[in-house]
Amino acid sequence: MTDSLITDEMAEHYWEHGYTIVRDLYNAELAEIYRARFAAIVNGEVEACEGMLVMRDVMVAKGAIKPATRAEEVAKIQDFENDEVLYSYVTHAPMLDCVERLVGRDVFTLHTMLINKPPNVDGRHPLHQDLLYFPFRPADKIVAGWTALERITKENGCLCVVPGSHKRGLLKHENPDWAHLNAGYFGAEGVGENTERFYVEMEPGDTVFFHPILLHGSGRNKTQGFRRAIAAHFASTECSWEWTIEGVDRNYKIVRGKNAGGWWKKPADSPGRKINPMDYLPFGPARPDKSETSENE
Repeated sequence: MTDSLITDEMAEHYWEHGYTIVRDLYNAELAEIYRARFAAIVNGEVEACEGMLVMRDVMVAKGAIKPATRAEEVAKIQDFENDEVLYSYVTHAPMLDCVERLVGRDVFTLHTMLINKPPNVDGRHPLHQDLLYFPFRPADKIVAGWTALERITKENGCLCVVPGSHKRGLLKHENPDWAHLNAGYFGAEGVGENTERFYVEMEPGDTVFFHPILLHGSGRNKTQGFRRAIAAHFASTECSWEWTIEGVDRNYKIVRGKNAGGWWKKPADSPGRKINPMDYLPFGPARPDKSETSENE
C-alpha cells in the first residue's frame, strides 16, 4: 500500500460518515494552473479538447441574465481526459495515494469536471447521489475527489453533505420545482430543506473525498466572486457494469495499477442482478437539453 495522507482515523471517518477531508492536497501553484486553464478554454485562447463539454448555466442559456464576461456564462467544463493540463489533476500522485487508500490500487477515472459557480446565477445543486449517474458497482469501489481552487465557503456555495447518508442505498430522484434548474441536476426524493447537513468549507488545494451514495449538494453563490473547484471520480478495475440500458458504452483511462496507461472497457454481460437506471430517474438517463447548452454542439 502506497503512503497516503489519509490516516486510519480519516479512513474510519470516511466509512462511517461517507466523506473525509484532506487539507493542502494540491499547492497554490497547481490551483492557479487549473484556474488559468479554465480561463484560457472559456475565453477561446485554448481550443476545447476532443470529448470536452463547455456547458453554460441555464440562466444564461435561457437569457434570464446577461453575463459580463465569458467566465460568467459557464457552469462547468466536463470530460477533460484529453486535456493534458487539467488531466494532471487526476494523475497527481498524492491524489492517487488517497484514492488507493479508499478503493484500491487499480483504478480508472470517470466524470472529470471543473465546476464554476459564477455570481448572479442561481447555481444551486439539490441534494443528490452520484451513483445515480454511474453504471458501475459495487459502490464501495467508487470514490469522488473534489478540490477547491479558491476559498470556498457557505456564502459562495460550498458543498454540503448529509453525514452517514451513504448507508441508505440509492434513492429515486426527481426534478426540483425551481425556476432555474440546470439539466441533469436531479434531487433525491423525500430529502427536504430541513435535512441536517454539514457545510464543507475549504481553502485552495483542500480536497474532500466522498462515497458515491453520499447525499450532497451546493447552494447559491451570494458573492460577486467565483466559486471554482475541480473534481473527478475514480473506480476500481474490479467493478462490473450493472446497467441494463443499451447504447451507453465508452472506454475509461486507467491511471494506476498494473494496466496504468491502458483502458478499462465495458465487460461482456454476465448473469446476475442488473439495474435499470430509469427506475431512479424522473425521465431516463441524465442528459443535456435545451436548458443547458454545450459550447461544442
